[in-house]
Amino acid sequence: MNSARTRALGGEPATQMHYARKGLVTEQMRFIGNNEKVDPDLIRAEVARGRLVIPANIHHEALDPMGIGLTLSCKINANIGNSAVSSEVDGELRKLDTAVKLGADTVMDLSTGGAIDEIRKAIISRSRVPVGTVPIYQVVSELDSIEAMTADDLIDMVEHQAKQGVDYMTLHAGVLLRHLPLARKRITGIVSRGGSLLAAWMLARRRENPLYVHWDKILDICRRHDVTISAGDGLRPGCLADASDAAQFAELETLGELTMRAWEKDVQVMIEGPGHVPMDQIAMNVEMQQRICHEAPFYVLGPLVTDIAPGYDHITSAIGAALAGQAGASLLCYVTPKEHLGLPNEQDVRQGVIAYKIAAHAADVARHRPGARDRDDELSRARFDFDWERQFQLSLDPETARAMHDETLPAEYFKSAEFCSMCGPKFCSMQTKYRLDGVEEVLAEVEGSGATERLTTLGNPAAVPAAPLASRPAPRH
Repeated sequence: MNSARTRALGGEPATQMHYARKGLVTEQMRFIGNNEKVDPDLIRAEVARGRLVIPANIHHEALDPMGIGLTLSCKINANIGNSAVSSEVDGELRKLDTAVKLGADTVMDLSTGGAIDEIRKAIISRSRVPVGTVPIYQVVSELDSIEAMTADDLIDMVEHQAKQGVDYMTLHAGVLLRHLPLARKRITGIVSRGGSLLAAWMLARRRENPLYVHWDKILDICRRHDVTISAGDGLRPGCLADASDAAQFAELETLGELTMRAWEKDVQVMIEGPGHVPMDQIAMNVEMQQRICHEAPFYVLGPLVTDIAPGYDHITSAIGAALAGQAGASLLCYVTPKEHLGLPNEQDVRQGVIAYKIAAHAADVARHRPGARDRDDELSRARFDFDWERQFQLSLDPETARAMHDETLPAEYFKSAEFCSMCGPKFCSMQTKYRLDGVEEVLAEVEGSGATERLTTLGNPAAVPAAPLASRPAPRH
């Protein structure tokens, strides 16, 4: 489906950026415009400028195209994939189905165990959302040690995965030899798996990062298959103490350079961002990325806003993700309760996706995106009308909302009751008997008695005379 659309535009496959810069509105752009109620020509202009990406490998036949950029709604990614000690194909497909059902806009296959090609092939064949990978994971999984890796191994793997239909790839090309000393005094060092693998290779081989050295070859591959580059943050901070340091921003400067080189070949790029950042530094990090990387879409992992909640990092990170989305991040990579603890299972995926759908939606509301609050308002009206069924339908996770309601009030009668088990039949403030429908009649009855004047005065702060300074209470410190 996807490749047919691209090739229909004439001749050899090319990137969405290539067509956009030629002034052509592709079917992918029209599809996205229809879904998001955005003018397709505006999408074309944003792709041409580099502020919006459409990850759409020409070989991903099952794909329903989507876009990532500030012109569109804030998106979320769900990471799936096996490890050397856990999971298999059917388990990863169940995670994929759960993530997509609950609203994940993209998924990344981060498999590092066995049968990686088999798992990826199954995921791409099944997935209607873009699929991302980190090619160096598969390279290392097939070698005895990272030191044995060659530049050709990496380049060949990028091409192999591009031919399989991978829509975007995390490439940690911005980690350079000269950056490594900047991370030595960190509490957690280099926490990115890709970043740490490349750092180990550079130190062992006494050579520069092969992804950086051979960037033009990689761009040629991406251009042929329309693979979007997700420029990896290999020196991202792994704890609050390491956030916004020299290592992180040195890599970001390099990613800005690599972005310009990619755009010269019409290759789409988004930039990956930090994982642990105090709340007061999040907006600054987004602003830095936008400035240094020429407004390329920002893809953030979290960020986690505290380091003390293992088991609950889907919450600590969703707080940071909402703030990052409000500040201008375009894609939020979910974190599950298993972060730092183990390989997520299907239930962990569910919790991570819901936490991040909340964060992305909150960001859209805060950014005043047209129509973003419509669903909130409709659910609020259903809540005020005690339309329980409509509330369930409009919620992000209808199954959970219904189950929680029915845990104490399962009978069908309670689906129209004016209370839940929290307040009971007497104390729900939204019940009809507590509403303000008759307030005008009451005011009319007391008109002329002086009560109306007193009520008007109390409701108008400007009509209340200020107390003398001497009689005001002293401020508390």
